[in-house]
Amino acid sequence: MTSLPPANRARSVAIFALPLLILLWPLYHLAERYYSEQLAEQNQQTLDLYVGNLLGTLRRYEDLPPILSELPALRATLRQTEDLETRDAANARLADICQRTGADVIYLMRPDGLTQAASNWDQPDSFVGRNFSFRPYYKEAIQGKPARFFGLGTTSNRRGYYFASDVREGDRLLGVLVVKLDLEHMEQLWGNTPEQLLVTDSDGVVILSSNSTWRFHASRPLSPAKRREIAENIPYPVLDPKPLQIDEKRWISLSRELPETGWTVSIYTPKTQIDRPVRSVLLIGGATLMTLLLLLALLSISRRHYLERIALEAQAKRQLEMRVLERTQELEGANARLQQEVHDREQAQRELMHAQDEVVQAGKLTALGTMSASISHELNQPLAAIRSYADNAKVLLDHQRLDDARGNLEQISSLTERMASIIAHLKAYARGARRAPENVALQPAINDALALVASRRQAMNVELQRDLPDAPIWVQAGETRLRQILANLLSNALDALSEKAPPRRLWLTAEQKPDGIVLYLRDNGPGFSEQALAHAREPFFTTKTSAKGLGLGLAICDTLLRALGGRLELGNHPEGGALVQLHLLPGIPGVMPTPQEETRA
Repeated sequence: MTSLPPANRARSVAIFALPLLILLWPLYHLAERYYSEQLAEQNQQTLDLYVGNLLGTLRRYEDLPPILSELPALRATLRQTEDLETRDAANARLADICQRTGADVIYLMRPDGLTQAASNWDQPDSFVGRNFSFRPYYKEAIQGKPARFFGLGTTSNRRGYYFASDVREGDRLLGVLVVKLDLEHMEQLWGNTPEQLLVTDSDGVVILSSNSTWRFHASRPLSPAKRREIAENIPYPVLDPKPLQIDEKRWISLSRELPETGWTVSIYTPKTQIDRPVRSVLLIGGATLMTLLLLLALLSISRRHYLERIALEAQAKRQLEMRVLERTQELEGANARLQQEVHDREQAQRELMHAQDEVVQAGKLTALGTMSASISHELNQPLAAIRSYADNAKVLLDHQRLDDARGNLEQISSLTERMASIIAHLKAYARGARRAPENVALQPAINDALALVASRRQAMNVELQRDLPDAPIWVQAGETRLRQILANLLSNALDALSEKAPPRRLWLTAEQKPDGIVLYLRDNGPGFSEQALAHAREPFFTTKTSAKGLGLGLAICDTLLRALGGRLELGNHPEGGALVQLHLLPGIPGVMPTPQEETRA
């Protein structure tokens, strides 16, 4: 392989490098401007953060001296400077306040500048007994001005910011109260970052800085008067601050003045913070441009392959069109088969709906049979009572006891109305109708139910023990439905007692609980078997012979109670016999409107 002559190689390199230089020059300026703006925005946020922190710390203590000057303990020691007890009390008070507020030192000065009490009274560097009348904050405070001052502590040799306020009693000056805030920790919060922060006072002297070599240097020349003032007030550890030497070419600075203190807060960022990302952008840009130029070269080399690829794509396109045509024909056939399947499914759906209609009709016939059985079961008891009252009325008429006969006829009329109400209720039940419960007194319903089974109970010689309160117990129910439930349960209890030899007993008790009313019905019969407890709520389940019952009583009672918001619990008593619990919702005392189900058209 022959190498290119030096002149040709130089020309090739120049042709390749010239576009890079032309394109990288504006990229350099754009990257520099972008990162400069980013850095300026970042520095502004950092500066705002540090300024806010600094001002927040100062403002937290600026109102403390005038507030503390009103404390009686501090005023007392200024009035009685020789009283050791009042001075000790003032020292303790200042120490407690200093600990609570986080101040460095709080001290109280007499009018002559001598410290009377201080929070550091028990420390080796105690201010007590020291005279600070030379400090500017003392001079401004005795004139009644809000005093502020930055300075190096003559005792602690630590930088601090002083807030001072006069303590007066009328026009009489009692002393000056001073709060010193330690500023040493402010620099510790800045951390170790490439950015350098510094704070200069009104004289241009650096008082705070993250760079310790800049501290207490003057950013501008000091006049002789300023030098004399520094020597008099001693705010710095040096009497002649050296000039601050900062190479402006190496730093990007941003400053903000604080009118409250006369300070200037500045942030200096190394220019390398911009140079590094700009160089990275140039490297990436150069690499990208070189890649693009190489790609162009590769494209020119591969141009001849382009036509071959177009020919191959055309051939593949023709093959694809053939496949699409074949697939379209297959889809048309599948679509025809799908339409036939949809037609078959619609036909099957119509046949299914017809079968469902026949099932619904059969269900209606079954429900009609269940309703007929329920009506027969529920009307047997009132019919038996009517027959008994009618027989008694004939006997009473034969004996000319017209009033007693009239009472039996009234009972027959009442039972007839009750039968009509039961039939109406069973019709509503068969339709699935639900009526809102009403407020009903429990004792009258129990009395009516007991009256329905009274003759049978007496004939069976069943002893009844009632433990019900005299005051009416009000529940949410319907009177007819409640009497129907109680009559069914009492009838079931008598059926169970008929299988037992005397003595036969029934217990009726009621209990009021936080969540409602519970009525307990207990007998001393054989109780419920496990099978009966498992299936007692199911329609047509019965342990009696077909001549004695249809197995609907407990099922009806359970359904009615649940419609009233209550529930039925079945079980056996520990001493033997069955125990039935009726849980009912409490009603409103004294309100008993006529139930809907007893209103006749």
